[in-house]
Amino acid sequence: VQLVESGGGLVQAGGSLRLSCAASGSILRINTMGWYRQAPGNQRELVAAITSTSSTNYADSVKGRFTISRDNAKKTVYLQMNSLKPEDTAVYYCNAEIATGILRRPDDYWGQGTQVTVSS
Repeated sequence: VQLVESGGGLVQAGGSLRLSCAASGSILRINTMGWYRQAPGNQRELVAAITSTSSTNYADSVKGRFTISRDNAKKTVYLQMNSLKPEDTAVYYCNAEIATGILRRPDDYWGQGTQVTVSS
C-alpha cells in the first residue's frame, strides 16, 4: 500500500492550495483518512480527518479555512486550504487506516509528506 501526496508549494498569505493524497495497492477498505502537519521544532499535529461516511473533524486553528473531502472511488483524500497564514507553514502528511484483507486488522499508513510554505 502506498499513499502519494501532491499539491504542496509556496503561496502568499491569504492564498489557497489544494492537497491530494491517493492510495494504491492491495486495498480492501479505507476507514478514516486524514491530514497531519509538522513544523520545524514542533510535534506532528492533526489538521483534519474524514471517516468512511464523510464525518469530519478539524483542528481549531484551521476551522472555517480548510476543508477535507474524499473520493472513495478514487481512493483519494483532499485538503482545500484557503486564507492561508504563515503559521500554516509545515510539512503536511496524509494518513489512512487501511484494511488489506478480511482477516487482517486495519493498519495505519503515511504518505511521504509535502511541503507547504506560506510567505507573509
